[in-house]
Amino acid sequence: MTSFLMRRFVAMIVLLFVISFVTFTLFQLGPADPAAAACGQECTPQRIAEARVALGMDKPFLTQYFTYMSGLLGSHMVGAPGAETLCSWPCLGKSFQTNEDVTSIIARALPYTLSVASGAIILWTVVGVGFGLLAALRKGKFTDKLIVGGASVGVSLPIPVTGLLLLLLFVSTLHMLPFTTNEISSPFGAAGPGGWFLNYLLPWVALAVLFSAQYIRVTRSNMLETLGEDFMRTARSKGLSRRSIIFKHGARAGITPVVTMLGLDIGTLLGGAVLTEQIFSVPGVGFTAVHAAQSGDLPVTMAITMMAAFFIIVANVLVDIAYAVIDPRVRVA
Repeated sequence: MTSFLMRRFVAMIVLLFVISFVTFTLFQLGPADPAAAACGQECTPQRIAEARVALGMDKPFLTQYFTYMSGLLGSHMVGAPGAETLCSWPCLGKSFQTNEDVTSIIARALPYTLSVASGAIILWTVVGVGFGLLAALRKGKFTDKLIVGGASVGVSLPIPVTGLLLLLLFVSTLHMLPFTTNEISSPFGAAGPGGWFLNYLLPWVALAVLFSAQYIRVTRSNMLETLGEDFMRTARSKGLSRRSIIFKHGARAGITPVVTMLGLDIGTLLGGAVLTEQIFSVPGVGFTAVHAAQSGDLPVTMAITMMAAFFIIVANVLVDIAYAVIDPRVRVA
């Protein structure tokens, strides 16, 4: 296991560098001009040239890239010659738009994304796995058909549609829930756990409708396959109780593919629930990434891309470890 983790760690570092280089290259080739955006509306060619120098965009491409990446290894000076400021480690640069440290921007946005992700993950996992197991155990009966039908509807509803319908119904029409406010970032703030729960309930449901539908279909399919395996027939022939057969032997093997989905979905969601945050005006990582990309803010875009890639890679490693814990067949292999 130690050797496996070391190999994955080295691969993670290499992959992060590849992703950073590709992102940096695509940004340079894109149509956005960060110097013009930072200069403002009433801007002359001379001021744009000065802005390019201040942003370090007058240097060769590789010099810009290695200067940026050096910030991941230690503190360094950033800014125009004569007006340089220290960027503390880990230095992800300063925003082209606000001149604020990118680490501060991400630190401010991440609690909102964590609030969206935490509740949504719990909700869609419990609903998806629970109803998927129930549908498998009630195969061919009315309960199974009802759950499968609901999952088919849920998986066909994109998040923008679900989110807008929820806002229209529960906020605008019934007035049962408040508009999501960007002042509440955690259950430990002034609003308390109750205010935090109500603030993020609709984003959770919007995500859970789509993801739980996918989990229901995968859980049901794999559980039905597992129930027909030889080891399940052996367990029944030994006279074990139905509860023991299903939950001790069947469920552990049946939900193994769900662990893969869950790990990847968690990693992706921690990188920013872009559509959900946009619809509900949650100033999280995804919301920040969209505005950074639109304004040509390279340091912010790079940092969020790297963070999202890091979460996804780590999630893959944790999934591999969880496989060995859940399914004994993986440890034997």
